[in-house]
Amino acid sequence: MKFYRCIFIWLFVGVSLLQVSSAAPSANIVFKADPRTELLKIMPGSKLDEFRLSPIAGLYEYAHGAEIIYISADGKFVIDGDLFQLGVEPEINLSENRRREARLALIRDWPDTQMLIFGAQGLRHTITVFTDVDCTYCRKLHSEMAKYNALGIRVRYLFFPRTGPKSDSWDKAIAVWCSNNRNETLTRSKKGERIESVKCSNPVQKSYDLGKAMGLQGTPAILTPNGDFIAGYVPPAMLIKRLESIR
Repeated sequence: MKFYRCIFIWLFVGVSLLQVSSAAPSANIVFKADPRTELLKIMPGSKLDEFRLSPIAGLYEYAHGAEIIYISADGKFVIDGDLFQLGVEPEINLSENRRREARLALIRDWPDTQMLIFGAQGLRHTITVFTDVDCTYCRKLHSEMAKYNALGIRVRYLFFPRTGPKSDSWDKAIAVWCSNNRNETLTRSKKGERIESVKCSNPVQKSYDLGKAMGLQGTPAILTPNGDFIAGYVPPAMLIKRLESIR
């Protein structure tokens, strides 16, 4: 959440975090206009539809991509943390539910033609994996692709070179995309083979930005069909159990 801390630190220095209790007067606050319009002034670059009422009176949820924070309607207090609903079994992480929704919204219109896909269309489960050609555990995952596919898991790859633009890993991702056989070239590259550097129109920057918007910090990162993010390598047998448990 470093992005948000940078935005808010100068706004909220010296202010305590919001204390939510039955004695709080926030439920009785009356505003002459939509409070979100005032929050736009406090948060440069924000959009009206990024704010929505939280389950707590007087507190707004602000979603930027898949990152969530909470801000009081008067703009004086901010909470950087997850919001849980208690009194239910199991307790519900409302913040994570919203992140799932946001991730799925971000990926919804991304075409298969802008991904590298391993596995037939008809397999039972489809996962989207952010990968880095030089990532050790990304290579481990890819080396077991036949096992994932045999268990009914179709893998869609998006590039996320962890070292960022103008790095060797970034150039390798572009070279893979611009090759005549992307899937074969990706496999060769993940085995450590040197791939001829080629330039062409490619989705590497776009997919990298998508990963950032989802709050991605490392690779491999597995996005499941319900919007969960699984960080790191997961063996095929464990992953299929996780996918089969999704309702």
